[in-house]
Amino acid sequence: MKKKMLNTTKNNLITYGMVIIAYIIVQIFVLSGSLSNLMQGLLVPLCTYVILALSLNLTVGVLGELSLGHAGFMCIGAFTGAFFSKCTFGTIPDGLRFFLAILLGALVAAIFGILIGIPVLRLRGDYLAIVTLAFGEIIKNVMNVLYVGKDSAGFHFSLKDQMSLNLADGGEVIIKGAQGISGTPKNSTFTIGIILVLITLFIILNLMNSRDGRAVMAIRDNRIAAESIGINITKYKLMAFAVSASLAGVAGVLYAHNLATLTALPKNFGYNMSIMILVFVVLGGIGNMRGSIIAAVLLTLLPEVLRGLNDYRMLIYAVVLIVMMLFNWSPKAQEWKARHSLKKLFGRKDTAAKGGN
Repeated sequence: MKKKMLNTTKNNLITYGMVIIAYIIVQIFVLSGSLSNLMQGLLVPLCTYVILALSLNLTVGVLGELSLGHAGFMCIGAFTGAFFSKCTFGTIPDGLRFFLAILLGALVAAIFGILIGIPVLRLRGDYLAIVTLAFGEIIKNVMNVLYVGKDSAGFHFSLKDQMSLNLADGGEVIIKGAQGISGTPKNSTFTIGIILVLITLFIILNLMNSRDGRAVMAIRDNRIAAESIGINITKYKLMAFAVSASLAGVAGVLYAHNLATLTALPKNFGYNMSIMILVFVVLGGIGNMRGSIIAAVLLTLLPEVLRGLNDYRMLIYAVVLIVMMLFNWSPKAQEWKARHSLKKLFGRKDTAAKGGN
């Protein structure tokens, strides 16, 4: 048991070290002027995608539920954080305001995760995927018709147009429907992104190795057996889903504060974004956090390196997703992995026996 804990700690430290070393290398390239402006512009989105991949892996890999609504939670966090920053601009110091925006985005996304999770997590498999996909599309469409203004009388809301807000003189429209939010302070930096990636890793890895995390994985492996030993299925599934949603909200806040104008476009918060995050998880290995980081980085950078294939990106992602799912779920692949793991296990036992002799 002690040896297993030491191995887990070692693996976690390697993952943290990998992120820190990557940050140092990138900073060296930036300071030496070797990194192009295009690549520098990708650094914050890269951190956003890594956080999204890690948080979705908590739902798909650790909890074992297929969710396609992750872009919806990201959208909630992005608009919540941007709205807060726009309303409090000039009244709170920049660093504190951005920190509060992250906390607020995470909190609101977690609340929506709980509200959605209560009815949705009763479903399983394809049904859960379809409902969460619908949730993501609903959130995106609502943000495209939502108008919010502020004047001396307070906040005004409308789902029709700006004129319906009936703002007094000097009032300001903050959320402009399909035009989104303009003028969000650009507080996101690569350093802050890396700090948020490390915090996300810390939360997820510690959750996985905690008593609660083991309960969640027990539910994933055998729901009936977990329930029979007294594990509260609803409680632990909701907890994992809410944590995953809150981390997606954090990624949304980071994403929103890197843009001059935040809009709820299909490419930002639509179906394709949810599929892209799922591809990161599947390609990196379901339940493998280190793999999710590597996959998110590679699949974000490759379209820029190979710009000629950019138009075929979603097609390539679809092919990769199908191939990986076939590899993970086909009977022959499972048989090969089982045989391989048995050989590895018996090889370790033989080594231990020889050492004992």
